Amino acid sequence: MNLPAEIAKHVRQVYFGGNWTCVNLKDTLAGVTWEQATTKLYSFNTVATLVYHINYYADVQAKVLQGDALTGKDEESFKTPPITSDAEWQEMLNKTWDKANMLADLIMQLPADKLSDTFTDEKYGTYYRNLQGMIEHTHYHLGQIVLIKKLLAEQP
Repeated sequence: MNLPAEIAKHVRQVYFGGNWTCVNLKDTLAGVTWEQATTKLYSFNTVATLVYHINYYADVQAKVLQGDALTGKDEESFKTPPITSDAEWQEMLNKTWDKANMLADLIMQLPADKLSDTFTDEKYGTYYRNLQGMIEHTHYHLGQIVLIKKLLAEQP
């Protein structure tokens, strides 16, 4: 089995479909307006903030796979830029799809033995742990988006 190819496949599936859960970001976000994406319900994050947060970590990992230093900071991962139009929302979504494909392509290029190497620092574990964790993280926030979307649909 080509484990990097399997991981890349799972990245694409959580974004574009075909995964075991039958839920993905692209289908879930289809038809969500920028107004809905930026609507705050209760103490939940907005849909736009969750999309930004998912992208933030995908971008951090992509940069490491490209040979850059790990520069991500948890406190930065929720600092969503303002979205005040459909064009800005669509731009965020397009960046999401592009970033997912770029990340999957980078993972495909990894030698399988690299997956057991340390991901920049011992405290972060291995490449495998970080890549698999990013997929799990995306599924987690995808579930939140699904629930927020349902709540938004019930709003008058």
